[in-house]
Amino acid sequence: MRHVQTLLLTTSIIAVGAPALAQSGQAAPDQPTRVEEIVITGVPYGVTRRATTLALEVLDEEELATAPPATLGDVVNGLPGVRSTSFAAGASRPVIRGLAGPRVLVLNNGVGLIDASALSPDHQVAADPADASRIEILRGPSTLAYGGTAIGGVVNVIDDRIPEEAPEGGFDGRLSAQTTSVDDGWAVGGGLAAVAGPLVFTLEGQRREAGDYDIPAPAESRRQLEAEGEELESLKGTTLENSFSNLSTYGGGVSWIGGNGFVGLSVRRTESDYGVPGHAHHHEEDEDHDDAPLFAPGDEEEEAVTIDLVQTRYDVRGGWDLNWGPFERLRITGGFADYQHTEFEGDQVGTQFLSEGWEGRAELVQAPQDGWRGAVGVQALRRDLDAVGDEAYVPQTQVTEFGAFALQRLDRGRFGVEGGLRLDSRELDSVAGQRDFSNVSGSLGLFFRPTPDWFVGVSVARNGRAPTEAELFADGPHVATRAYEVGDASLDSETVTSLEGTLHFDRGPFSLDLHLFHARYDGFIDLRPTGAEEDELPVFAYVQTDAEFSGFEAETAYRLWDEGERRTLDLELAADYVRGSTDLGPPARIPPWSIAARAEMALDSWTGRLELREVGEQDRVTDFELPTDGYRTLNAFLSWAPDPEQGLLIYVEGRNLNDAEIREHASFLKDLAPSPGRNVRVGVVYRF
Repeated sequence: MRHVQTLLLTTSIIAVGAPALAQSGQAAPDQPTRVEEIVITGVPYGVTRRATTLALEVLDEEELATAPPATLGDVVNGLPGVRSTSFAAGASRPVIRGLAGPRVLVLNNGVGLIDASALSPDHQVAADPADASRIEILRGPSTLAYGGTAIGGVVNVIDDRIPEEAPEGGFDGRLSAQTTSVDDGWAVGGGLAAVAGPLVFTLEGQRREAGDYDIPAPAESRRQLEAEGEELESLKGTTLENSFSNLSTYGGGVSWIGGNGFVGLSVRRTESDYGVPGHAHHHEEDEDHDDAPLFAPGDEEEEAVTIDLVQTRYDVRGGWDLNWGPFERLRITGGFADYQHTEFEGDQVGTQFLSEGWEGRAELVQAPQDGWRGAVGVQALRRDLDAVGDEAYVPQTQVTEFGAFALQRLDRGRFGVEGGLRLDSRELDSVAGQRDFSNVSGSLGLFFRPTPDWFVGVSVARNGRAPTEAELFADGPHVATRAYEVGDASLDSETVTSLEGTLHFDRGPFSLDLHLFHARYDGFIDLRPTGAEEDELPVFAYVQTDAEFSGFEAETAYRLWDEGERRTLDLELAADYVRGSTDLGPPARIPPWSIAARAEMALDSWTGRLELREVGEQDRVTDFELPTDGYRTLNAFLSWAPDPEQGLLIYVEGRNLNDAEIREHASFLKDLAPSPGRNVRVGVVYRF
């Protein structure tokens, strides 16, 4: 706590003295030209995407209105530097720069989900893109606002369940519906906000159902069959068994909005059930259950594994204008969730994962003064995780976290500096043991604008991440990874030192966004095979080694034709690449390079888009994984909307029109469950 007090005091002194320092040169603070460009994830005082060294991607309300009915990982998959764990239709989590699980933090309005999605790839993320008005993705460890769990990146799902402003005209809303051909699926949803004096009430709900989806090739890959000594008997596609997915979310909120701020609360219920293809549990009629193999693909006595998820979540959020020393605004955010994840073997309950807890954060934002901006904040979390059943490989654990951070930015127009400091503590109290960790993280970035069109930046960061309960205390079969996992209670925190270069260029019809990165990990926690076998599964143990990740993301766009806001033609190109290595060899499931070319045309009420995406082969693999073939997909989109701001929007999308066999190398199921084949989606949105 003494370190926290020192951090807060130091930041306050800096903030008070900022005006005097800033006046030493010509001030030119970052002033955004378009409100929609403001990004707040990782920078509480808000900056534009093209005025920061952070690597950012944003899906706005317009893009999300016509997004496919899918889980979070699949919706963000394909953005520069972002892939998906692609654990079939029901569970997918973002992969950022080759990192996943506990190194990628998924947030809802800036606080954690209190779910179990980071624990296993077959666990669904308890935040649905259909509820979101905006999704912000930060790549890399250069943000300090969220602690060690964000060591690989952050995905923040932002919704309007607690309004910060009253809707114009006293109310607004939306209704949507869509259907998909590849899985005979459908989805409906809607939301409403209404004013009653100083109060704004919101209601929303979503429902989607999808059956087993079609695949353009046999479920088992050619490489998997060759490894098993079998031959590929047919090239024909089929339906992937047990790949169905159903989800319902509903909730509401209320905000009090005054002249100096707002405060509100909300509640949301999420109910989901989905199948896990490629995984089944086998029980012989005449043998002891304890001796039966936990994973036996292809056996006649297999029982399909399905998962049922239920979460009830309560949130509170507020913001007030202040006149307190250097600070102009206070923001608070908090959430409490009760989560239950049940795995069924046929009709029998297998394993249950229970998570209950809360997380809160408070931020004091400094008033901008002569180019100087900043914020200071604290964050706290308490979560109880328990697992019950034959595959409860992680013991009951209580996690307590506390962190304090300070972020500062000085923008002098032609040049500037930004940086931050964070102190974290984490305590894990388990029936298998108890561990405490403390980490100090810091970052420093410099940027330069040689002309108003150019932004050149470089940043260096050092971040620390405490081990998770699985990495420390796991001891049991984990069917999702097809391994018997063993933790190590003596693990230390892993630390990463990263260097990132940023280039933004925007002049006339041409724009460019480029990020180069290199990250060196000390004590990288990796899951490696031991050569032993337990419960007819290979034993994998968590170990620490050194690792390096490097790569790039690039986006460029050119406006070929422009006759006003609704008569344009844009050509876009995007590419990314990441390479990982450790002292024990390449890390597992590192995505290959990708490149995408797009053309988008707006013609009055019509908008059309054509995309060709190529993903490379990945043959740089560990000893226990197979290479993955590359693929090429063709996607097309067409919409009609008389008024882009409100009213009716009708659209049709064709995805994977060439019916390519898609196997994501980042997926544990890549050789057992490919992604869906050709899909035609038709939808309608009405906004009022």
